[in-house]
Order: sequence, then structure tokens, then C-alpha cells
Amino acid sequence: MARVATNSHVAAALEYCEKVAVGQIVACQWVKLATARHLRDLERFRPKDSPFYFDEAAAERVCGIIERFPHVKGIWATHHKKLEFQAWQSFVVVSVFGWKARADKMRRFRVVYIEVPRKNAKSTLTSGVGLYLVACDDEMGAHVVSAANTRDQAKIIFTDAQTMARKESGYRARFGIEVRAHVIAQAETSSKFEAISAEYSNLDGLNLSAALIDEVHAHPSRALWDVLETAMGSRAQPLMWAVTTAGFNKAGVCYEIRGHLINVLKGTVEDDSFFGVIYTIDDGDDPFEESSWEKANPNWNVSKYPESIRSEAARARVMPSARNNFLTKHLNVWTNAAVAWLNPGAWGKLLDAALDIEDLAGNPCYLGVDLAVRVDMAALVALFPPHGLREKWAVFGKYYLPSEIVERVENAHYQGWEASGRLTVTPGAVIDYDYIIEDVLQWAARFEVREVAQDPYRATQFAVELRKRDYTGVIFDLHQSKAVMSPALKELEAMILDAKLAHDGDPILNWMVSNVMVERDSKENYYPTKESNEKKIDGVLALLMALDRANRGAAAAPDFENRGLYTV
Repeated sequence: MARVATNSHVAAALEYCEKVAVGQIVACQWVKLATARHLRDLERFRPKDSPFYFDEAAAERVCGIIERFPHVKGIWATHHKKLEFQAWQSFVVVSVFGWKARADKMRRFRVVYIEVPRKNAKSTLTSGVGLYLVACDDEMGAHVVSAANTRDQAKIIFTDAQTMARKESGYRARFGIEVRAHVIAQAETSSKFEAISAEYSNLDGLNLSAALIDEVHAHPSRALWDVLETAMGSRAQPLMWAVTTAGFNKAGVCYEIRGHLINVLKGTVEDDSFFGVIYTIDDGDDPFEESSWEKANPNWNVSKYPESIRSEAARARVMPSARNNFLTKHLNVWTNAAVAWLNPGAWGKLLDAALDIEDLAGNPCYLGVDLAVRVDMAALVALFPPHGLREKWAVFGKYYLPSEIVERVENAHYQGWEASGRLTVTPGAVIDYDYIIEDVLQWAARFEVREVAQDPYRATQFAVELRKRDYTGVIFDLHQSKAVMSPALKELEAMILDAKLAHDGDPILNWMVSNVMVERDSKENYYPTKESNEKKIDGVLALLMALDRANRGAAAAPDFENRGLYTV
């Protein structure tokens, strides 16, 4: 039986743990284990000779100070509301700051790991924790940092803390705090709070009392974590406070730390200095059920609402590339970086058996050219925007390989496509670009080709040869970068979902679409990739290039009438 707490936040934390235990609060296995650990520790560390004790007054003091700060974003800031802990936040803060070592009265927990989906106020809470640590933690020369992989990410927590401190004059006056452009300082104790990142020029000279580490899943290596950890060696009660959502780099430091926490919660590893909690769903839960959304989001109906998730859930149901983003962002599920792009059959539903490129003579279109030399397939794609009575976009492709590749025994599928006329085979060991140039010129004579988009890699000579053949249209150098491909891929997804695109059943493009994997980064950029070199996606890349120019061509090439060569 846990002892009865007499203070409000401590009582709220205790009640939260007890409600999780009996199922009154829906929770995943890791939350159940984390709260059970707190209840269990209250019992096993009750004896006077135990190594730790729970200091209710200390826990309550931290919560009380943090709740004096105002909200600085959203509707609560508009109405000048102060921070008000939810039960789960009381549990976290009470646990971290309430548990002490009997030997020296210092904090028990030195590392904190909080993994929770976005929009659950983890950064707001962390900003408040930073303001407490710099001014109220009885630490001479406290040095608190908000740290992340990039300076922009690190500044999120710090900038919010600056705004909170500026709005709370009582805090500044009571603790002698000065809020400057790049630091929050307490002159009396020579303490400071600032933002740093992996780009920081003097990481090795740090003497930190606390590090607030944001979005650990985005750290490409453990270098920053290790530097911060070793920078606390001379402090009596240092604190590594890490907050993050799930990610996809399971080889990174974040997943390693997460694994350690899971072992601690399971009891397979003993680490009394490590506190953590993971808010997510359990194996077997339906990610599209609203009950799963509530389980993963502790600020349910406070800062995270079902209506804000429904549209993304609907998209994720039918688009695998959107599914991983949905799972990590809203349900805190770790995923792989690369996933299949489309559900089976999604592309096939766009088939229009009556679609014929010959019927589009004179229509405007955009061409995308993805060139290759030997092993990869070169692709030329024509994308026709809706025109006249035709309400859908239309796509057609031409493809090229050298005969040496096509004649190999293992490439029988290439030979079949050659026989059907879908694949152009050029003599020798490398693709002869003259065949592609001839097709561009033929399409330019039959259609209103507004731009030809080419990847400048290997394409300089291609453009030169087109000019020699008296082609006067716009040739646009378009790098296949994330800045280009991510928006185009998302736009193409929307067109497919809304059935605004049609194709004629082109078997090569069908095959390439099925080969596309989508890899995303921590900034939610998408990039098309492939599982192996044998699974070609060149036609899809050419289509994305054409789509980019169709959407941005006029704005990106203002001197359109000059019809020159542009680069992006």
C-alpha cells in the first residue's frame, strides 16, 4: 500500500499511478511499468535504512514554481493562462525531483528519458524545468543548456523559456534573473541557461549542471549525448533530461537509450539513477482506432485532439508512405526509414484503357528526363495537365536501355517490353542519347511542350545536343534533391488518392511505381528510393521532375518567353 500524499501535485501523481494500475487510465505497457515502479519504490524505500527516500516537499516546490510560468503559445497564451500540470506531468516531475539519496540528500535520478508524441506539451514542460534548474536548484554556477542536433531545434525550448521568464516578473525579481538575447542569467550565483547544438564550437569545455536534450531521435550519432554526459562529471546532482518523439534510426543513440529504459522498467537491468516513461500503443493495437490515439497521447483533449488526427489517419490508411509519419508523430511508434510508397492496387485504379497519347495532339505538357549510362534505365515522361474537357492529369512514358543489358538471360522482362514497343533498345553497352533526343523532338512537334526538366547529372551534353537539333524550348536543370522531390512526391500522392491522374496501363511505369520505397528524414521530407539496383524507379523520378515543373514552372522561370536554360 502506497503512503498517502498530502500535497496537491504529489497526490495527483500518486492518483495517476493508481488509476493506471487498475485500468481507469488507458495506458501502454511502458507507462504501466513506469507508474508501477514509482508505487513499488514508495514501499520498498520506506525503511529508514533504505538508500533512497521520497521528499514530498521538494517535489511540490518544483511543481509549484514551474506552474507560475505562463503559456507562450496557442489559445492558452492568448488568454494569459499559467501552466497547469496534467496528471502525467505531475507524475514525471514529482518522480524526478522528489526521489533523493539518503546518504547526501541529492537527487536519485540523473538521467530522464521522456518519449511522447508531438503536441503533448513536452517542450513547454521542459522549458519550465530549465527555468527552475538555472535559478532555484541551489547550484552555484549552474550551467543549464537546451541541446539538440541543430541550433534551430535547440532554440525551441530555450526561446520559450526566455518568453516565459520575460512574462513572469515575479520570477525575475525573486531569483535575480536577467533575460538576455542568448542567455538567461542569475548574477548572484553566476548561473546561466543557454541553447547549444552539435554545431557549437566549444562543446569540450563545458561544465554542465543540466542538459535538456530535445528530439534525441534526430541525433545521427551519440557524439552530442556523450559530450554532454561527460561535461557533468564534477557536479553533485547533474541532470540529463531528454524529450523526444519516436523516430526511424534504430541504430542511433536514442533507440539505444530507449532500450536501456525498457530493460530498467522490465527489471532485467538495475539502474536507480535512470527515470523514464514511453507513451505509445501496444503491439496488436489498431493504430486507426481512437482508443489507441488516447492511449498514446497523455494530453488527450488538452493539447491533442481527435479531430486534428482524423485527416492524417485517413491518409495513412491508404498511403504507406504517410503511415510511418502518422505512427511516429501521433502514436510514437518507431518505424523504418524506408517503406513501400503505395498500397498494392492504388496505381492500378488510375488505369484508363481509353487513354491514348495520340488524342492529345496540341495539348500542353511537361517532360521529365532521367538519364542513365549503362545499368540504369533512362526514362522520358510526358505529363499533361487537365485541359479542355479532360479533368485528369495524364502520364505517358518512354524508356531506354543498351542492348548488352537487355540481351542478358536474367533480363527476359526487358526483352518482352522491347517486343511490345514500350522499351527502346540502343546498340552497344551504353545508352545512345540520340534516341531520347529524337523522341523529345517528336513530342515537341506534336504537343505544346512547355518545359523539359532534366537532372543536370550527366545531362549537360544532352541539352547541348538538343540545341544543336534546333530545339528552342525551355530546358530546365532540376536537381533530384529532397527540396524538389519531397513536395513533388507529396503532390503526386494527393493526385493518386484523389484519382486526379490517369495512365494507359504502361507496364514499365507500373513496375517502377511498385518498386518505389519512401525514405523520410527528421524534418518530414520524403524521398523516393529503391530496395535494390534491380528494382528501377527512373520513370517515377522523371514523372516527379515533370510534376515539379508543371506546378512551379511559371514562377521559377519568369523569363519564359526567352525559352533559355534555367537551373534550380
